[in-house]
Amino acid sequence: MARCFLILENGTIAEGTGFGFEKTIFGEVVFNTGMSGYQESLTDPSYKGQILVMSHPLIGDYGINLRYSESDSVQVAGYAVREACKDPSKMYGGKSLDEYLKENKVPGISEIDTRSIILDIRSSGVLKGAITFDDDPEKLLDEVCKMPAYASKNWVGEVSTKEVVRYENKGAKKVAVIDCGVKNSILSELKKRFEVIMVPYNVDKSFFRNEDIDGVFLSNGPGDPAHPAIQESTIQTVKAIKEDYPIMGICYGTQLLARAFGGTTYKMKFGHRGSNQPIKHNGKVYITSQNHGYAVDEESLEGTGFVADHINVNDGTVEGITHKELPVFAVQYHPEAAAGPHDTMFLFDEFKKKLEESR
Repeated sequence: MARCFLILENGTIAEGTGFGFEKTIFGEVVFNTGMSGYQESLTDPSYKGQILVMSHPLIGDYGINLRYSESDSVQVAGYAVREACKDPSKMYGGKSLDEYLKENKVPGISEIDTRSIILDIRSSGVLKGAITFDDDPEKLLDEVCKMPAYASKNWVGEVSTKEVVRYENKGAKKVAVIDCGVKNSILSELKKRFEVIMVPYNVDKSFFRNEDIDGVFLSNGPGDPAHPAIQESTIQTVKAIKEDYPIMGICYGTQLLARAFGGTTYKMKFGHRGSNQPIKHNGKVYITSQNHGYAVDEESLEGTGFVADHINVNDGTVEGITHKELPVFAVQYHPEAAAGPHDTMFLFDEFKKKLEESR
């Protein structure tokens, strides 16, 4: 294994052991606190363009099983772990993280103090960074500091479908999924209940006039919901149809809904990424899986018709919104929970009920 370095914009240079594909990459450095579900995280489109640091000390011990992938490729720009298991369980074929990242041309770094790096991020907020196999990492520090902000790029455009995709389910209600980077596990839950039509993030409002749609779903995805490309396309479409259909959103979809109704969003200091986030809803506490670096500003919901009825127990951030009059709601967390608890899986059935009651 070659020497490798993780470089952070605050001047930290962590030397470790490289694995995966040997190349230099740049990205926003974030962390995940989950003890399992590493393959789901690696393939989650919401991590597009980010360097993911795992807090759990041993990653890769149960190998790789493609059935658990959330997309057709690894989405993270780079991967940082304390220890990458070299001899995983043979239950799923025994493919290692090293082999998997090599296949997907993604670099990884191990044998570094990941928890120290996570404390840095918790203290200062998410950081720009790089992973390199170059023997002189200091020469890249200036480049790391000058790299464009993560929010400056339309990441959704890189992960959204480019064409309309239809999944038949005869006799079921028809739901249009506006794909901003939808996870396979979310799509699977929707396909169990509905006939699904997946459309690009920049679908025009005219599409809905020409289709017999019963409901709309706004998916998870990467990046800033305030990006001009999103404001000029997805938000405008949601504005045009927001009173015409029952709508459900997950994660990024929550932010899109809030903005379409006149609310605002903001970038969080270090976000929520893991499978153990407690939220309170209707007097009950649920443990949820989350992956978001942006959130809805609760004060901005005044006058939008929305109530912030899902709140994070740890820090009080908005984790879900429900409209007072329209059959429209969204949650910032992941009820499909891949990986994570299934406490809130019932929300998919709540959406189905809204469709049945509306028409």
